[in-house]
Order: sequence, then C-alpha cells, then structure tokens
Amino acid sequence: MDLNQYLEIFVEESKEHIEELNSRLLEIEKSPEDRELVDNIFRISHTLKGMAATMGFLKMGELTHKMEDVLSDVRADKLKINSAVIDVMLKCSDMLALLLNNIETSGNEGELDISMLLIELEKFSKSSQANIGPQSTLSNINNMGSFNEYEKDVMEKAFDEGFKCYKIEVFIKKDCILKSARAYVVFNVLEKTGEIFKSIPSVEDIEDEKFESNFIIYLITKEEKDSIVEKINSIAEIEKCEITELRRMDLDDIIKSSDSVNQVLENNDDKTKKIVASRTIRVDTDRLDKLMNLVSELIIIKTRLLKIQTSIQDSELNTTIEYLDRITTNLNDAVMKVRMVPIERVFNRFPRMVRDLSKELKKEIDLKLSGQDTEVDRTVIDEISEPLIHLIRNAIDHGIEDPDERLRKGKPYKGTVYLRAFHDGNNVVIEVEDDGKGIDFNDVKQKALEKGLIDNENADILTDNEIINFLFLPGFSTAKEVTDISGRGVGLDVVKNKIESLGGFIDVISNKSMGTIFSIKLPLTLAIIQALLVSLGDETYAIPLNSIKEIVTIDRDDIKFIQNKEVMIFRGEVIQLI
Repeated sequence: MDLNQYLEIFVEESKEHIEELNSRLLEIEKSPEDRELVDNIFRISHTLKGMAATMGFLKMGELTHKMEDVLSDVRADKLKINSAVIDVMLKCSDMLALLLNNIETSGNEGELDISMLLIELEKFSKSSQANIGPQSTLSNINNMGSFNEYEKDVMEKAFDEGFKCYKIEVFIKKDCILKSARAYVVFNVLEKTGEIFKSIPSVEDIEDEKFESNFIIYLITKEEKDSIVEKINSIAEIEKCEITELRRMDLDDIIKSSDSVNQVLENNDDKTKKIVASRTIRVDTDRLDKLMNLVSELIIIKTRLLKIQTSIQDSELNTTIEYLDRITTNLNDAVMKVRMVPIERVFNRFPRMVRDLSKELKKEIDLKLSGQDTEVDRTVIDEISEPLIHLIRNAIDHGIEDPDERLRKGKPYKGTVYLRAFHDGNNVVIEVEDDGKGIDFNDVKQKALEKGLIDNENADILTDNEIINFLFLPGFSTAKEVTDISGRGVGLDVVKNKIESLGGFIDVISNKSMGTIFSIKLPLTLAIIQALLVSLGDETYAIPLNSIKEIVTIDRDDIKFIQNKEVMIFRGEVIQLI
C-alpha cells in the first residue's frame, strides 16, 4: 500500500499532537497530581506512536513507545512527576518536532540520533522498578474477575458439559510497537482451541490499544493447560503467559465480588464517555483560497449589476438584484468565517518558549494569556508568529529585571509577561506587555548619537515617540553585549516590516520602572478589503476603509491657501488637501 498519499495528513495531525503535548507537559508541571492530564499525555504519545508505526517512521515510533513506558509507570504510581521527568519529556517533544520537520521536507526522518533520549527515558523506567507501589485498579480487577449474568451462565453450562474454564493473563514485551496487532494474534490462536467469552480490558479497548503490557482472556475449552501455554508462548513478542484453571467452587466467590468490581468498571466507563467525537473536517487551504476568489468575482459581478440597475428602472430586476445582494453578502460572511482561526493556535507555542528562556536567563517569568479565542484570518495566523516571538523574547531579556533587582525595587520576585488579543472594530489588537523596567529613553538617545542618527542639537527636542522609533531601525540595539537571545540589532525592524506588510501598525507605550506595552493592530482579514469608492473627474478611486479614520464635509469657503497649498482648519489643526 502506498502511504505517501497519507503523508500530508500525518504531518498535519502530528503537528497538532506535538503542540498539544507541549501544552499538557507545561500544565502537569504545575499540577503533577492531575491524573486526567497524565492520561491525556499518555493518549497523545500513544496516538503519535500508532501513527508513526503505521507510516513506517521507526524513530518516532520508538521514542513515543519509550515515553509511553515512563507514563505507564506514572499512571501505575511507580514514578512521580517532577522537573527532571518534564525536562526529558520536553526534549522528546522537541525531537519529535525535528523528526517531523525532516519528514515534511524530505519524506524521511533523516540522521537525527535519538539514542541519548532513549537512555534518559530508560533511567526513569529502571528507577520506577525499585519503587513499585500498590497494584493498580486494573490489576485488582484482573485478579478478582467480574462477570455478568450471561457470563456466569456460560461458565455453569461449561462445567456441566465437562469443559474447562481458564483465566489466561498474557504479557506482551514492552518494546512491542503495535500491541493491539499482537493481541489479535493471541485471540486468533485461542479461538481455534475453544470459545473466548470474556476479556479484560474489553475487546474494543484492546483493539484501540487502551491497555498497558498485559490483558486477560477467559477461555472455555477441552484442551490441557500446557498445550495452551505452549501455543501462546510461540507467538512473537509475547513475554509470558500465566494460566489459571477456574473450578465450580470459584464461581461463588466470583459472584460475590462482581457487584463491587462492576461499580469500578462503571466509573471508568463514565470517564471514557467524556470523549466527544470531532465535528470538524480538514480542508486544504488552497481550496479555501479558490473559494474565496470565486466569491470575490461574484461580488464584483454583483457591484456591476447594481450600477446597471440605476440606469434601468425595472421593478422585477430591482427585486432580483436586491435578493442577489443579500445572498452574496451572506455567502461572503460565511466564507470569511471559514477562513477565521482562533489565535490560540499561535499563543499555545509561547508557554514553552517562556519556560526555556526563564531557565536560560535565570529569571522567574509568569506568562499570562487572554483572548485566545479571538478569531483572525488564517493568513494573519501564519504570519504573526515570528513578530510575537521577537517581542516576547525582548520583553523577557530587555524588559524583565533579574529577581534580585526586582526585589530591591519592591517588585514581586517573579516577572510577568501578558499576551492578550481582542477585537477592535474591523481590526484585531495583540498586546505584549511586561512589568519590567521600561524603555530607558536616555539610553536609546545616547545610542542614536553614537550611531550618528541624530546630532546633539536635535537630540534635546526629540519626543518620546520619536525616540522609540529608533528601536525599529535595522541594526539598532541597546544591549551591552551580544548573546544567543539578543544584541545583534535584529528583531524590532523585522517585527515592524512584517506587521506593515500585513496592513497593520505597531504602537509602543513605556513607563520607566513600570513596564512596556507593544500593541499590534491588524486587519481581521486580508482576503477581501472593503473600500470607499470616490469619483474624481472621470476617474473612480477605491480607498480601503481600514485607512479611513473619519469622513467630513467641508465648504469651499473653508479652504485656505498657505504657501500656495490648499489647506483647511479642522478642530484647530491645519490639514493639507490632496
């Protein structure tokens, strides 16, 4: 089977899973006792493992398999979540992202070495063996057994007819990649010897690989125990199997324990029911662009019809065009909504980045996100990530002081960076704010003098905004030394150019010792731009509405001449007419 046709889907889905893995690892670092988070991380690793194994990407499969082993020990209370575990897991997440990038660009995993990560994960598995806690719920259930009325009747009839009932616990090797496929082989072999009337976990859960390394099968057969053990042990990647013959006297004990065990299973089922099926489908962005272009053409045709309508007075034509106008407007709105994506997709990348920078700079940083559900055009989403990375790195490196310095200033030991998004009319505003030392205007001014950007005379009359503008010049930096994070003068000029290319602008507000706010204002969409049509002589001009602040009507008598240029006085300001 040619798997290349599924490569694009694999890459897209894997990116989402790795992004979610990063987010969940950062969450569990703050709440290490949260069992639901552990289960979520285990599920993500398990999904990635299955997808990679199916596509034949062995390194991704092996790495996620080892991650699963560590998470299995956490779930079984053999290993505690701590910063060391999180650090290694985050390294694994980074490696998965690198492997996926190679797959996306070249179709294979490349020469990346995962051996050191596998060794680090193995250490956690070994340490957990020396700290084995009480048996898990699943083990307890396995030992007791839990049967409904039908299963009890099947066992009683089997005993009456001289059949044997076996409880068979099968252990699969931990390095087995596709456990469900191996379990299927075991079921297939046993079904040829007799009748399987029960399994723990259920057959559905085993097919979905919702089990660790062992499962239990209850079998009715006339074969002897040794023969069954021999058949199971002959299957590849089976570590061992333990078989117990159930007798009629055991049935009474099983019945007594069934009620309490069933209650535990029902509780587990309730948790499983929380998973809701997705109601979304994946659509190639090229198809969305094509649909958007067709809608744009339709709107142009509609506008031409509206112009024709003014010269032809026909009531039926007018009604039809009005109906067409409503339909095209609704269609445009619907297509625009399809293109809109929550900015959460971008914001979710930054908690990990802030954590790493905090450790590198030995600073305590708290990142607070708000407005993640704010929707923007997918084109904006694709382009805004890089500017935000620069702004957040600047806030942490330049803005937030060292912990000792913050304490001397009477500030909290931990610095805070706020990343927020909200709608403002037809625009979206994204703000990056820090509670650091703010911009030192004298420092910026001195640097501008050194670089010859201004002279001493002009330096004294510069406004704060004019001083701030120097920060956006290429090669301009106030850093005392060059580091891996900053100091090369590359950053804010890139931010400004990128934002202006998106039709937006950036504003800066800074208070010394209080902090700085970088505010980015962007159009909601770049797909269709609403414009004001202006007739001038024989020409018609389209002025984008985003560029229009206000429309006012003036009298000819209000137009004055200053140095042979037409101007008007508006609210006390002199405005030149163009």
